[in-house]
Amino acid sequence: MDIVLWVLVGGILGGAGYSYFSCNEGRGIMVSVVIGALGGLLGGQMLAPLFVAAGATAAPGDFDASALLFAAAAAAAFLVVGDLVYRRWRV
Repeated sequence: MDIVLWVLVGGILGGAGYSYFSCNEGRGIMVSVVIGALGGLLGGQMLAPLFVAAGATAAPGDFDASALLFAAAAAAAFLVVGDLVYRRWRV
């Protein structure tokens, strides 16, 4: 369930970044949503376990708000880096 939320939050941030902040404007909204979703997935899956200690009573399937925040931060970082790469090299 957490993975779905990470991807959903990343996709929403990608759409908002495209609509409101003109991130990845030249590539289109779908690319922004995919970059955000990928950033959310990688942030929640790889970064959150590195920085967040699992609670002693937390079950593996429990919702973790800090992992969701890491997923959102990683999605935003992916969007910024993607926009910088596009503006610099038009890739």
